Amino acid sequence: MKKIALAALFIIGVISVKAQDVTVDQILDTYFENVGGREAWSKVEGYSMKANVDAQGMTIPIDMVNLKDGRMVTKFTFQGKEFVQQAFDGETTWSVSFMTMKAEKGESEDTENYKRTISEFPDALLKHKENGYTIELDGEDTKDGVDCYKLKVTKKTQLVEGEEKENIVYYYMDKENFVPIMQEQEMMSGQMKGQIAQTLFSDYQEVEGLYFPFSMTYQTEGGGGQTIQVESMKLNPEVDDSIFMFPAEEVTEEGEEK
Repeated sequence: MKKIALAALFIIGVISVKAQDVTVDQILDTYFENVGGREAWSKVEGYSMKANVDAQGMTIPIDMVNLKDGRMVTKFTFQGKEFVQQAFDGETTWSVSFMTMKAEKGESEDTENYKRTISEFPDALLKHKENGYTIELDGEDTKDGVDCYKLKVTKKTQLVEGEEKENIVYYYMDKENFVPIMQEQEMMSGQMKGQIAQTLFSDYQEVEGLYFPFSMTYQTEGGGGQTIQVESMKLNPEVDDSIFMFPAEEVTEEGEEK
């Protein structure tokens, strides 16, 4: 694995597009050229990673696996116990409750919304046309002191309390390096409804010829957040299918579920 300064890594792409007014296609073409090439990205069948997240002064290790068919699992270890924060077994989403220590299936609406994102793997910008997404150049902006192209990505609608809602995500592409440094999206449900969720990307590193952000911060606009720092990553891993499956209920001799 190697880490290269972005300015040096992306200099060829920068020269090729700065001499003219850019279009969405040019931005995306340069982005994928800089991070390894569309062909190589299209061959990714899955990835696994080990990372750490800082939470209230504690460092919590997490393990994530994501596959092209949508199956995924995110686990974290806390006080010596392992929890499944989120998983999808091919049919339904599920997680392990921190309070009850039991596996619980996700709401049907949550599962349906997740299923609508499966075709985005491994990058929502890679096959946006095939997925029916539209991308517009929505001007320019500055984020964290970085000049960016602002892309408005309209995806498949999402279910919110039984209603289909427009699903728009804004990508901020570094004008110098042509990689995303931030995503923004309005929260459509829950206690944070109406607020802007932001994901910040940095520390791009090479993994088997492709470049991924090794630092991702999830926050609300103007508020605090959590940073996931990737320690290691592997493409197309061999995994045991059982890690995705909702655990079967254990039954006592009296026939009661444990």
